[in-house]
Amino acid sequence: MNAFFCVAVRTPIGRYGGALASVRTDDLAAIPLRALQTRNPDLDWSAVEDVILGCANQAGEDNRNVARMATLLSGLPQSIPGATVNRLLRPLLQPLLVWITQTVLERATLLLEAACMLTLVFHAR
Repeated sequence: MNAFFCVAVRTPIGRYGGALASVRTDDLAAIPLRALQTRNPDLDWSAVEDVILGCANQAGEDNRNVARMATLLSGLPQSIPGATVNRLLRPLLQPLLVWITQTVLERATLLLEAACMLTLVFHAR
């Protein structure tokens, strides 16, 4: 079984009080998921078996399943589940390991993996 990284998409990195301060994490995470769909219109998106999102600091209003919410907000089929892996300091590595394990064990063939570093919305005054 071979595993391939096919496409990489990212969002800008925000800063405290910056332009993204009022954007919720799931809304931001949905942007690259929509971009993936736009860049790959021939892909059967209903074949995606899971969206795995690592989260470094899940708190506040984003203390929920960010992966599932981002999946729904991106317009992916509602049948696709989403799993948020809460791993402080390594939000990209843990979902990647889950992805590799699922692929090597042939439990899945098409997965989306993502990460978010901080899920707090800062309200500027």
